Amino acid sequence: MADGRWDGSALAGQLLLATPEISGGIFHRSVILVLHHDETGAQGVVLNRPLDAPVDAVLPGWQDLLTAPGNLFQGGPVQLDSAIGLVTVPGPETPPLGVKRLFGTVCVIDLDTPPQLVATGLAGMRVFAGYAGWTGGQLESEIATGSWYVVPAESADAFSDDPEHLWVRVLRRQPGELAWMSTYPPDPDLN
Repeated sequence: MADGRWDGSALAGQLLLATPEISGGIFHRSVILVLHHDETGAQGVVLNRPLDAPVDAVLPGWQDLLTAPGNLFQGGPVQLDSAIGLVTVPGPETPPLGVKRLFGTVCVIDLDTPPQLVATGLAGMRVFAGYAGWTGGQLESEIATGSWYVVPAESADAFSDDPEHLWVRVLRRQPGELAWMSTYPPDPDLN
């Protein structure tokens, strides 16, 4: 996957980076962390779409645990009335109650868990309204037709304090020619 092409392996824990083929909407220059992927479909959250809304407006008690910028994020276009919480748990220890490890230090948190029960065991947190979802075979087809680059995720990607520039930063750290895509203009017609 060093060149952004998918090798057919499981995608959970990987990043999907929108290629220039996706030129508008929520997925334009999006960075998606894949949370689940199997033959029935895939689910992920868009990491670089902060909303101008505090989390306390929809989930009281969690605001003080959030990583900067501290806003609610739009995780995707599906079920915008639902919320998914990602946290980072330092070290290899067993995560706190209500927390399930995805990869490395990145975990999903059950937002029905009382915040005070997990507060001391978290090193970072982000909450997403909605998610990105694909039916069985749909994501694989989109990757095959050139809509997504598939690249390894780093734990810090989900908690970036500068999410608006995450697409460029993730591309820059890729080996070879894929790193060149970080200089691709947002609107090539204006170049």
